[in-house]
This record gives sequence, structure tokens and C-alpha cells, in this order.
Amino acid sequence: MAYWGYHAMFDCSKGNFEQVRSGENITKFVKELVPAIDMVAYGEPMVVHFAQHAIDKSGYSLCQMIETSSITGHFVDASGDFYIDVFSCKTVDVRVCEEMIKKYFSPEKIRTNFITRSAG
Repeated sequence: MAYWGYHAMFDCSKGNFEQVRSGENITKFVKELVPAIDMVAYGEPMVVHFAQHAIDKSGYSLCQMIETSSITGHFVDASGDFYIDVFSCKTVDVRVCEEMIKKYFSPEKIRTNFITRSAG
């Protein structure tokens, strides 16, 4: 069976608060991640702080379009938890992603899920 794409999902708990709450750090992370996993960025990343009305949900959201799909994420200010997805029709090196996540956010734990995508 041929797959359309590959989806790597990283559920990360208790990252370094200073790093998780920094739009500048999140931007640096994705700009280094893209070439590290042999992807090509399309435009600049969008990193915006959302949900300031809901303290338990507020934090930065990330969207970086890549030629083969996208990298997205949400970072929770209150807990330091964060969630990153890499979806691409090109294979994704999960180990490289995990190392970059550790380097930029220092989570206590990373739960990684990897699935293949196909509409057929």
C-alpha cells in the first residue's frame, strides 16, 4: 500500500516555562527543525499568542508551512505542556524531532505517536 503522508505527533509535558512561553524560542526551534529534518519552509513561521481569556489554555500556537505539508504546535503557558505535529508526504525522522524538542524546550516527558496517512 502506498501512503500519502506521515504524521509525527509529540505530546510533551512540563517543558521549561521560560522556553515554552517564548515566541522567539519557538520561532528559533522551527527554523532549525525544518532543515534538520530535510524539509523546505514555505514562508516564515506564524507564531501567535492565543486564548489569553482562558488561563488554562493560553499560550503560543505555531504554524510553519513546508513544501510537503506543515508543522504545527500549541504551547500551554500555565502547565508548560506542549503539542507539536509534523505532517508531510515525505518521511519524518522522529528521532531528530525529539532531539530538537529536548534542545529547545526541555520537557520532562515526550510521548511520540507516528502514523501513516492514506485516503484509500
